[in-house]
Amino acid sequence: MKIGLGRIICAAVICVWSIQAAKAQSYRQLTAADFEGAPRSHTGVIAYTNCTIDFQYQAYRKNGYYSLTFDIQLMMNRNKSWMDKSRISSSEMLAAILKHEQGHYIIAYLEQQELLRTVGKTRFGADYQRIAQEIFDRIDAKYKQLNLDYDEDTGHMTNRVQQNSWDAYFRKRLEFMPPT
Repeated sequence: MKIGLGRIICAAVICVWSIQAAKAQSYRQLTAADFEGAPRSHTGVIAYTNCTIDFQYQAYRKNGYYSLTFDIQLMMNRNKSWMDKSRISSSEMLAAILKHEQGHYIIAYLEQQELLRTVGKTRFGADYQRIAQEIFDRIDAKYKQLNLDYDEDTGHMTNRVQQNSWDAYFRKRLEFMPPT
């Protein structure tokens, strides 16, 4: 039995979820080449990061329980991510924008990793569909709020002190991430 979950829109990162064998994608640095979409200057921001997390599962009944195998993939959607390069006046400004957008990517990556850890530790019964949805909803709400807090605190990267604080937070989260 194959099940897919619905679409969820995150603050600065759009994530599409579906659940299948647990497989983690490695973390990566964003570059200006990752932003191929058409800029939307009416938004008031210089860049936008769009990621998809595909979350799918297969369920098999086994000894009174259900064994679920998961496939949770994180992808950077280059054609939906954009950067208004006409408003970027220096290499330092580009670096600051990329650092801020990397934060949105990190939030999506952290969410993917927490989903992998959580479903890997969960024992599923006949109500596996409800439990899988509850896990997803709880973790997604946490990271959706984190995305909102990140943009609010940093003023979309204009508050350098707060941006530096978030950068340190992200470094620590990545350094001390539990195994999946």
